[in-house]
Amino acid sequence: MEPVSVLMVCMGNICRSPMAEAVFRDLVQADGLVEHVRIDSAGTHSYHLGNEPHPETQAELARRGVAVGDQRSRLVTPADLEAFDFVVAMDHANLAELRTIAHQLGGEDAIDAELSLLLEHAQELPGERVDEVPDPYYVGGYDRVYDLVHAGCEGLLDRVRRRLGAPDPG
Repeated sequence: MEPVSVLMVCMGNICRSPMAEAVFRDLVQADGLVEHVRIDSAGTHSYHLGNEPHPETQAELARRGVAVGDQRSRLVTPADLEAFDFVVAMDHANLAELRTIAHQLGGEDAIDAELSLLLEHAQELPGERVDEVPDPYYVGGYDRVYDLVHAGCEGLLDRVRRRLGAPDPG
C-alpha cells in the first residue's frame, strides 16, 4: 500500500485541528493502518505557534479516551499542499486560506493535496446538520466539537481506506 497523508487545519491549531489529528490518529490506529497513514495538523494563523493544544481540547480528548500526543501548534505552509494527500479544513474561512495558498502555487490543479472541509466527509452527524466545525475557543462546546470531529474523521477514514485499497474492517 502506498502511504496516505492527512493534514487537519484550523485557525490557531490549538482547538479543532489538534482534536481532529488526535481523533483521526486514534481511528487509524484502531483500524490497524498506522504504518500506512501519516497525520498532522496546522493552523492558518500564527497566534499560538509552538503551544500545545488548548486545555479544554486536551480535557475533552481525555474524557473520550483519546491520546493527545506531543502536538505543538504550527503554521500551514505552501509545502504542506505538496506533501499531503488530504488537507482538511474545519471551516470555510480556513478552507479559503488554503485555497489562497494553492492559488499562489498555481491553483488547486497544480497541488498534490485534495482540499476539503472535514464535515464533507461525515456520513452521519449528531444533532442538526452543519457543514463546519465551530470554533470553541471563545464560546466553548468542546463536547459538540468532538462529536462533529469524530463523525468527520470516520467518514474521512473510509475515504483513506479506499485510497489505500484496504478492506473495511467492519
